[in-house]
Amino acid sequence: MAEPDSRPPVPVAIRLVYSLPAAPLAALGLPLYAFVPTYYTETLGLPLAAVGFTLLIVRLFDAVCDPVVGVLADRIRPRIGRRKFWFGLSLPVAAIAAIMLYAPPDDATTLWLGLWGTVLSLGFTLAVVPYSAWGAELIADYRGRTSLAALREALTLIGTLVAIVLPFAVGARAGTSLPGLGFLGVFVAIALPLTGLLAIWKVPEPKQHSATQIAFGAGMRLLAGNRPFRRLLTAFFLNGFANGIPATLFLYFVSDRLGLPETRGPLLFVYFLSGIAGIPLATWVAGRLGKHRAWCWAMLAACAAFALAPLLAPGSLYAFGAICVFTGLMLGFDLALPPSIQADVIDVDTAASGEARGGLYFAAWGLATKASLAAGVGLVFPILAAFGFEASEGTQNAPAALTALAVTYAWIPIALKLCAVGLMWNFPLDESAQKALQMRIRAQ
Repeated sequence: MAEPDSRPPVPVAIRLVYSLPAAPLAALGLPLYAFVPTYYTETLGLPLAAVGFTLLIVRLFDAVCDPVVGVLADRIRPRIGRRKFWFGLSLPVAAIAAIMLYAPPDDATTLWLGLWGTVLSLGFTLAVVPYSAWGAELIADYRGRTSLAALREALTLIGTLVAIVLPFAVGARAGTSLPGLGFLGVFVAIALPLTGLLAIWKVPEPKQHSATQIAFGAGMRLLAGNRPFRRLLTAFFLNGFANGIPATLFLYFVSDRLGLPETRGPLLFVYFLSGIAGIPLATWVAGRLGKHRAWCWAMLAACAAFALAPLLAPGSLYAFGAICVFTGLMLGFDLALPPSIQADVIDVDTAASGEARGGLYFAAWGLATKASLAAGVGLVFPILAAFGFEASEGTQNAPAALTALAVTYAWIPIALKLCAVGLMWNFPLDESAQKALQMRIRAQ
């Protein structure tokens, strides 16, 4: 029988240094989904459908990029470490793309958006795939993974708050020397290399539990046959799709449906600030109910709150603010628990294949994330256009268009989340099952 894991606990300081790059990574990724569509349509005046189509093409590029990066991050093993190497390679790519995409010239076209959106997506994938696999391998036990994911996602939310504050505090109008979105690009270009290099310097890359290296085809068959992974990935896609729709439409909903454009920044800030408070709550609930059941209860609670959003009258600031606070708390569960469950699911593959292939799994995870957001951007905008919704600043939309906006914003995500709950309610990997998998891995 295998001996219990004898690795010493990872110090809190090392966990913190590992988690620091999550903040600029969040500030890098969020605007592409939440602010870029609005900025390029409202401020630069590009057509809504053209922007949606361009961003859909960028996501299709990700469909190829993610698995390629995942396989390379598993198979190529430089002396510095396979996770550290690819993560370090991403830093200059992401930094340059952040400035170019988030500080465009006033005459930028959809070609500019497509080119630098693609480079930014490449840099983001090169960073997130090995970075996530690095964290999954850093800690092996069921609850320790939750605590590490919680710390990392708390930093993610801090970076998200920075991404919200800078554009709205500085101003997001073209014609200034550097629009607010451009200041965000500068922040990412400075903070990501600094925190990333610090993590590469200070955080160890654990010994790999790879007893063998299986052929690519056999490995893909094992991945496809990993039932807990398929179940989790499908639920994650559905929940990500559900979250991506309101993330894409939030600014339009607050401005056009509620008639409160000046509150967009503060409401987003309150939402993500509540998410930070939700992360320790998620850790506490998961310790008592298990990760998957805690996540399910959070999704159900978010559905109950979101059901009220289309019923709000214009000007309902406090009622919608309460919805933002409550759903923000539930966001903490969405951020902290699924990545921890994913690390456990990878153990199923490692025990069966004899190879630690976290890069490939987190590539599939990233692909599901981007596919869900692509569905939000690529499908929701044409639906709104079909109902006559116009995103240009100053446009007075008809009641039917505003109703379509409200229903798409809130009720379609509810249906998607309920499907995710159905998949995860009786998920088979709990703490005892994960401990058994770790024993098998160490016995190889």
